[in-house]
Amino acid sequence: MNIDFAPELEAFRAEVAEFFATAPTPAIREAGRKTTSVFAPFKECMEWHRILFDKGWVAPHWPKEHGGTGWSVEQRFIFAEEYRKADLPPLLPQSLGMIGPLLIDLGTEGQKARYLPGILNGDDFWAQGYSEPNSGSDLASLSCRADPDGDDYIINGSKIWTTYAHHANRMFMLVRTSNEGKKQQGITFLLLDRTDYPGMTIRPIIGLDGFPEQCEVFFEDVRVPQSGRVGAENDGWSVAKHLLKHERGGSGGASPALMRYCERARTAAAQTPSPFGGMLAQDPVFQREIGELEADIASLAHFEKLAISGHELARDPAFPSINKTINSELIQRASTLMMQVSGTGSLARQLEALRVGSNVEPLGSEFDLISMPLYLNSRATSIYAGSNEVQRDLIARSLAAAGA
Repeated sequence: MNIDFAPELEAFRAEVAEFFATAPTPAIREAGRKTTSVFAPFKECMEWHRILFDKGWVAPHWPKEHGGTGWSVEQRFIFAEEYRKADLPPLLPQSLGMIGPLLIDLGTEGQKARYLPGILNGDDFWAQGYSEPNSGSDLASLSCRADPDGDDYIINGSKIWTTYAHHANRMFMLVRTSNEGKKQQGITFLLLDRTDYPGMTIRPIIGLDGFPEQCEVFFEDVRVPQSGRVGAENDGWSVAKHLLKHERGGSGGASPALMRYCERARTAAAQTPSPFGGMLAQDPVFQREIGELEADIASLAHFEKLAISGHELARDPAFPSINKTINSELIQRASTLMMQVSGTGSLARQLEALRVGSNVEPLGSEFDLISMPLYLNSRATSIYAGSNEVQRDLIARSLAAAGA
């Protein structure tokens, strides 16, 4: 991803590179190398979050008046490039990338004052309570209820695939408050001040990679204040759609991490014998595949630049869906290529070696260690935040409406 910037920005690049070379602890660096999904190891990631907050660099995409950096588009791209080069853990998206921007856009002044500081400094971590056992891509069919009772709601039901809920102290969620009209019309968006309410139970789910990243959450007569509602009662679907533009790539960028996967694959291929002689890096089929992947990632990088620059194309209703679809499929292609380079080396299940701070040496290379877990985790990228089949339908409808 080579994007030319003005010479005066090189001083900024040097400052960023120097900070990334000196500020992270060894454990944070290890967490960056061993991140095998969108979600980095929690403890080290939040430690890095607080270091970036102290520096004033934790939320480059936020407005400056709410704690953002005020950087130009070019500075944000330089920051992302140097971040990728340093192999650091990506910050967790639920707080900084999702609920924070939503509250900036739609929250009351009281909600902003109450919640934004804790999101920025890392004191609070928010889980996302959306999916349910029978409501995934068809999220509007959700049935977890919240019934009004005085100044409170009483919640009954369950959520699933709630990432890092066992680490969270707060949650934002969608609940059903009415069965009248279309199913989208009876949904309300709620903020939960804590995740230890009486009647609330969180159970981690062990994933294919052996780690408890996802959770089930159960509600039995859980009483929460109505002051946590964002938007009007029964209008939560509109709020959720607004949040999705952030979740599907409206404020961040996946291209630096994707390019880093390619760099790792190239390095490993240079050390891997080809079945046809020489090293895999010289194999024409490998060169074609990785070259096509890198070209597509470079295209995504410019697409992301439109998103953060405020270009009029990024305001098209289909833009988040296009970005999410391209992004998720490139992650799957990159992880598949990494596993193909690793070959049988990726088959060993080495949970202890993958655990940050275990000091357990992997059976093969570190590249082998992460290839299979990354491949397994990336299978879900085309499903979460709305399946890619749903996204393509939304894109088609948007384009048809624009041409009408």
